[in-house]
Amino acid sequence: MTGVSSRYSNYVLGLLFVVYVFNFIDRQVLSILLPSIKADLDVSDTYMGFLTGPAFVLFYTFAGIPIARFADRTSRRSVIALGLVVWTAMTAASGLVRSFWQLAAARVGVGIGEAAGSPPAHSLLSDYFPPERRATALSIYGAGVYLGVAVAYLAGGYIGHHFGWRTVYLVIGMAGFPLAALVRFSIRELPRGYSDAAAVPERDETVSLWQVLSVLRRNRSFVLVVLATSVMSLSGYGVLTWGATFLMRVHGMGMVEVGVWLGLAIGITGGLGAYLGGRWADALGRRDRRWYVWLPACELAIAVPFVAGFVLLESRIAALLCFIPFHLLASMYLGPMLSTIQNLVVPHMRATASAVNLFVVNLVGLGIGPLLMGFLNDLLAADYGETSIRWSMLFVGIVGGGSSILFYLAGRSLRDDLDAAQRAAGQEA
Repeated sequence: MTGVSSRYSNYVLGLLFVVYVFNFIDRQVLSILLPSIKADLDVSDTYMGFLTGPAFVLFYTFAGIPIARFADRTSRRSVIALGLVVWTAMTAASGLVRSFWQLAAARVGVGIGEAAGSPPAHSLLSDYFPPERRATALSIYGAGVYLGVAVAYLAGGYIGHHFGWRTVYLVIGMAGFPLAALVRFSIRELPRGYSDAAAVPERDETVSLWQVLSVLRRNRSFVLVVLATSVMSLSGYGVLTWGATFLMRVHGMGMVEVGVWLGLAIGITGGLGAYLGGRWADALGRRDRRWYVWLPACELAIAVPFVAGFVLLESRIAALLCFIPFHLLASMYLGPMLSTIQNLVVPHMRATASAVNLFVVNLVGLGIGPLLMGFLNDLLAADYGETSIRWSMLFVGIVGGGSSILFYLAGRSLRDDLDAAQRAAGQEA
């Protein structure tokens, strides 16, 4: 195969970044629409927590591993394109439902489609970018989370306010089909391990899922990074999913106002934080590879006082000003975490390793975080009324700070585990 230019590698990164933006627009627009959907369908906060969490995450997580196994053996670009078609179609279908359970079924479809997005993309980008640039590339890709959430808040808030929540789903759902064609026909499928020092030849996949899981289970750094990310995600998804409702209930802000404030704050600080986290990790990692987990440990510990300020301060301006550094710091872990997951395994296991990480992280973070928030809101409502959401959010925010300890502990074994992965890849070359 002829060489891949830096320009084309950046094109692939940019296109997959846009796909990931759509992934999170379709997933997260529900957050800004929660009050409208709740009133229209006449359900409780616990039901809405189920809709934002388990209805999506159970199928998203359980479909992720078999899809990733398929992607590790076949065309990753085709897997991504097909998944994009499925999740955008089900997003559009969400605008046509007439009951809570119909909307929950559509969310299941979105979850299954989106399971085909990130694991193959992580694997592809690890072939397009060498280890010393991988955290930066994956942090740029990961920043699609924050731009997607920003667009979901901004566009969802505006369209939802003026045209209703059903129109939001129809508009954003139909936009993904041309993008799927672009992915399938413009991205080249590289040999696995293409950008690693020890290139791994293409071969028939003979390693079973249980063998891969056994390898991952024995990798102490992998286990600790996955646990750390899970704890962080429980907090992050709880705050992101209920943040708009919090500002509406506690600070009396309207849907459009919340959409603008949170959309801009999440888009700018999240994207900047993800990019800086990847760049700093690559720079510090050249001196000591443990910085790929030490840096997230420092950033997430510093973020805790700011999330406390966001939920406890009475002034809406002060609260929003605390949200900015909180979200900047909380998003910096993404690139270092993603590159560490990819670097800890041999190339033909990368999509599967990414899917296992997402399986655990989303089962805990997305599956439990929003549902726990909704349950605590209802549980505390008798004593605190509409402000019960403040104490629910404070609890999950503080829990998220515990991820810094797990990231730090991963540094103890990281160098040995990275060396072992490099030796294993060299033996297969």
